[in-house]
Amino acid sequence: MKTNSNKKTKNATAKTSVVKRQNHQVRIIGGAWKRSLLSVVDAEGLRPTPDRVRETLFNWLNHLFHNNWSEVHCLDLFAGSGALGFEAASRGATQVIMVEAHTPAYKQLEQVKDKLQASQCKLLRADALKAVESMANQPQKMDVIFLDPPFEQDWLSRILPACVALLSPKGCIYVESEFSLAELAGDEAANEKLAKLLNGWQLIRADKAGSVYFHILQRNILPHEAHENQA
Repeated sequence: MKTNSNKKTKNATAKTSVVKRQNHQVRIIGGAWKRSLLSVVDAEGLRPTPDRVRETLFNWLNHLFHNNWSEVHCLDLFAGSGALGFEAASRGATQVIMVEAHTPAYKQLEQVKDKLQASQCKLLRADALKAVESMANQPQKMDVIFLDPPFEQDWLSRILPACVALLSPKGCIYVESEFSLAELAGDEAANEKLAKLLNGWQLIRADKAGSVYFHILQRNILPHEAHENQA
């Protein structure tokens, strides 16, 4: 009887865990699909951008695009739950390409796309860096690249240089990271590493939520226009 009791307890715990994972959801906060829920699969490194951060980010982007998303092309690398890509599509982006390598997360994106009838969203099941490299010569450039990779895997140093060929002249990259991309007063070693990482990029927006830092970068080829976009 003791053994059966333990099995029942374990089964109950397992069911509770499954329910909790199924109930892990984020919400689209603006646009045509406002309040729509997106389920989040249980996967290592998958970290949906919180509502408050997305609200700040899309306020920034609305300023950059003068609240006009009708001609905006987006690339959502490491799409995960799709919170960033579907948020952009909800606000009227003309195209959103979403890249995800993790099969369960990709299948979840397919379900959400079908549910929302999001015809402007194109899904790619691929490694993010390989996807960027394969898209390098395409004629259509991206106005926004969402870059929210797993932490502690040195993705930024590998993928930022590859994104240059995909970005439109006035385009921007949104970056989430476990460290700030802003210079630190008095820390020459850290600033030297940042200068190398951000070579050719200009940091135009930055903020922090909890232990996550989030930023907007633009290319240095248009410094005067990047300056005009600062509030």
